[in-house]
Amino acid sequence: MELKELVEKAFEKAQHEKPDEELFEIFDTLKTELNAGRVRAAEKQGDRWVVNGWVKKGILLGFRIGAIQDMSIDDRFVFYDKSTFPLKSISIRDGVRIVPGGSSIRDGCYLGKNVVCMPPMYINVCAYVDEETMIDSHVLVGSCAQIGKRVHLSAGTQIGGVLEPIGSLPVVIEDDVLVGSNCGIYEGTIVRRGGVIGAGTIITGSTPVYDLVRDTLYRKTSKEPLEIPERAVVVPGTRPIKRGRGYELGLSIYTPVIIKYRDEKTESAVELEDLLR
Repeated sequence: MELKELVEKAFEKAQHEKPDEELFEIFDTLKTELNAGRVRAAEKQGDRWVVNGWVKKGILLGFRIGAIQDMSIDDRFVFYDKSTFPLKSISIRDGVRIVPGGSSIRDGCYLGKNVVCMPPMYINVCAYVDEETMIDSHVLVGSCAQIGKRVHLSAGTQIGGVLEPIGSLPVVIEDDVLVGSNCGIYEGTIVRRGGVIGAGTIITGSTPVYDLVRDTLYRKTSKEPLEIPERAVVVPGTRPIKRGRGYELGLSIYTPVIIKYRDEKTESAVELEDLLR
C-alpha cells in the first residue's frame, strides 16, 4: 500500500479510535519522507502548483496522536510540545549552515544543501526549503511553505503557513527570489522565479497587486491564487478610495505595486548577496 493511502486511512482512523502503534509508524514514515524532500505539501505540475492534501492530513494526524511532552533543555529553558514534533535532527553531513543563536527547525521539513540559517529564525513543520537559500534573522517560514533555490528571505520576513483548510495552497516562493526585510507573504501567494519583493511589502491573498509596467491588475480568484509574475519588482504603494467617507477624507488603501522588472541594476544588487553564502 502506498504512503498516500496509508496516511488517508490513518487520518480517518484517528478520528474515531485511540492512537495505536500503527498510526505512529505511519506518521514517522511520513516525517522521514518530508525530511528527505521526497514528499511535499505542494508540487509544481507544469506551470501550476498543486496541493498534496494527503500530506497535510498526515501532519494533522501527528497533532492528533501526539501527547504534550517535556522538551526542556534545563530548568531555565523550559519547553513543552507534542511528542510527535521534536526538533529536526541535523548533522554536519547535511551541509546546512545554522549559525548559533536561538533558531528552531521543527521535524518534518526539508532543508537543501548549503541553506543558511541566521539566528534567530524558525522553520515550521512540512516546509520545503531548497538549496542555497538564505533564511535571515527573525524570519518565519510557516508550515507547508515552499521555498525554492537561491532565495533570500531577508531579516524580519514572515512567510505564512497553512494546514487547514486541507486543500489550501501554501505560500510558494520560486527560485532566485529576493524578499526584502520586514515583508509578509501570506494566504497561498505565489512569487514566481526571479521576483524581487521590496522591503516592507505585505502581500496577502486578498491584496490586489498593480502592475504599472504592463498596466495589469493581479488578484486571487475563487479558482486561482494570487501570482507575482517572474522577475517582477514589487514595492509598497497605495490606491485612493474613490467613494464614500474615505473619498471625502482623501484616504488611501495600502497596495503593492510592480514598478519594473529585473534589469542590470537589479542583478548587480542581488549578486552582492552571494558573498554571504
